Amino acid sequence: MKKFLNEFKEFAMRGNVVDMAVGVIIGAAFKAIVDSLLNDVINPVIGLLFKVDFTDLKYVFINEVKEIVDGVETVTQPEVALRYGAFITAIINFIIMAFVIFLLVKFLNKLSAIGKKPEAPKAPTTKKCPFCCSEIDIKAVKCAHCASELPEEEAE
Repeated sequence: MKKFLNEFKEFAMRGNVVDMAVGVIIGAAFKAIVDSLLNDVINPVIGLLFKVDFTDLKYVFINEVKEIVDGVETVTQPEVALRYGAFITAIINFIIMAFVIFLLVKFLNKLSAIGKKPEAPKAPTTKKCPFCCSEIDIKAVKCAHCASELPEEEAE
C-alpha cells in the first residue's frame, strides 16, 4: 500500500499534472468572466438591438394530465419548455471562450518563440534518380527502384 501511495504521489507531483490542475482552475475562473461578459454586456446589447432577450426564448408544450384521486377527476397542465434561447446563449458563450483561448495560445506561442533562434536548414538526405525520378538515399550509387547505375557526379 505504501508503494502505491508513493507512486501516486510521484504521479501527482509530476509537472504535467500540476500544470493541468492549474489550467483547469484558471479556466473555471475565466469561464465566470466570460459568462459575466455574455450575461451582463452582450445579451443586453442584443436585447436592445433585436428587442428580445435570448435567455427568455422558449417553446412551451402544454400537456394535459388527468388524474383520478378518491373518485375526483383533476386536470393539470404541466408545462414542458424547450429553452432554445438558453442554448443560443451557450453557443455564443462557447464561441467567445474559444476565440479568447485561441488568442491566448497564439500570444503564448509568440512569447515563447521570442528567445529561440531559427533552426538551420537540414542537409538533404535524399536525391532523385535521373532515370526513373524516384527518391533514393543521397549516398546511393545504384537506384533501388530501376537498378540503374547513377552517374559519378551525383553519387558524391
